[in-house]
Amino acid sequence: MALIPSRTKYRKQQKGRVKGKAQRGNTLAFGDFGMQSLERASITSAQIEAARVAVTRHLKRKGKVWIRIFPHKPITKKPLETRMGKGKGAVERWVAPVKPGTMLFEVGGVPLSLARAGLRLADTKLPCRCRFISREVE
Repeated sequence: MALIPSRTKYRKQQKGRVKGKAQRGNTLAFGDFGMQSLERASITSAQIEAARVAVTRHLKRKGKVWIRIFPHKPITKKPLETRMGKGKGAVERWVAPVKPGTMLFEVGGVPLSLARAGLRLADTKLPCRCRFISREVE
C-alpha cells in the first residue's frame, strides 16, 4: 500500500528547496531506537514502504515500528517525447523532503541488537545515509 495524502489543497507544487538542518522531528519521540538522516533527500513513498517492510520482517512482528516521515509533496513529470509548453505534467509520485537530522523510523519493544540490524536493513533501501540512535537509559 503506497503512502499518499488522502486529499490536498492543490494538486501540484513547485519544486522549492530543502535548506538547513531539521529543527523539528529530530529527536526520539516514540520508540527506544531510531534512524536519523545525515543527508538531505527526497524519499519516495515506495522507498519508505520498502524500508518499513524490511524492518518489520527482520523484527518478525515483535515490538513496534513508527514511520516519522510522510510523503506530502507531489512530483510531476511530462510524458516522454513531449514538446515544451502545454503546461505542467501530471503527478507521477509523492516524496517526503528530508533534511539532515530528521528522524525517519523509530523502533520500540525489541533488544538493541535486533533493532540495530533491522534499521540497518532499512537504511539500505533509502537514498540517504542514516545513523542509528538509541535513547539514553537513565
